[in-house]
Amino acid sequence: MRAVILAGGKGTRLRPFTTSFPKPLMPVGDIPILEIVLRQLRMHGVTEVTMLTGHLAYLLEGYFTDGSELGMKIEYIREDAPLGTAGPLRSLTGKVFDDFFVMNGDLLCNMDFSALMKQHKAEANPVTVSTYVRSEKIELGVLKVAEGGRVYGYEEKPTLRYDVSMGVYAMSPSVLERIPDGFYDMPTLILDLLAAGFEVGSRRHDGLWLDIGRPDDYDEANYLFRNDPELFLPGYAPPSR
Repeated sequence: MRAVILAGGKGTRLRPFTTSFPKPLMPVGDIPILEIVLRQLRMHGVTEVTMLTGHLAYLLEGYFTDGSELGMKIEYIREDAPLGTAGPLRSLTGKVFDDFFVMNGDLLCNMDFSALMKQHKAEANPVTVSTYVRSEKIELGVLKVAEGGRVYGYEEKPTLRYDVSMGVYAMSPSVLERIPDGFYDMPTLILDLLAAGFEVGSRRHDGLWLDIGRPDDYDEANYLFRNDPELFLPGYAPPSR
């Protein structure tokens, strides 16, 4: 099974650290975040990885080399110019012939990748999106206003809940042919598929999910992994100091 890892971003939210260091190599505990991701994928049967790189690509290539130490085969595709989160996938057209994962290389979660792929194959949708319920508290009074300005409801500082994309997808190879040349983002791909009449699946993850590009999430990821790495990597033993 194959996974495509999006690892070309500049990590602007974690500057100045990412000025000279690619975000996927940022350490969580004693291990780079992307190594955690790859080890998780390997546990779920992924043996082939295509890593789409850009910013400081040579550091990623030097760290992971051909992937043999992780029991994988890793190939690298460098972006000459930013192509968005979906644009780089076009380069895989005609090279991938089975369903595959696509995911960001900077997230920490404990999701069941095998269950995601099983659902994707069973439903036979072109894309299945992993989702997470995120709560956002609005620090204002929210009015419900009808046509003409009549107020019919008022909620003080509500907490709103949204299904958000985790940055993890299961995809079918047919999707690759629909990706145009140039810059193209994943939200645009999903909207274009819906506009064309395709169904897009989703699978909600109820466990842990952290985006280390967010400083608060990065701090929490370090805390959780240092205290209990088996939350994310069962059987993992940190190197002795």
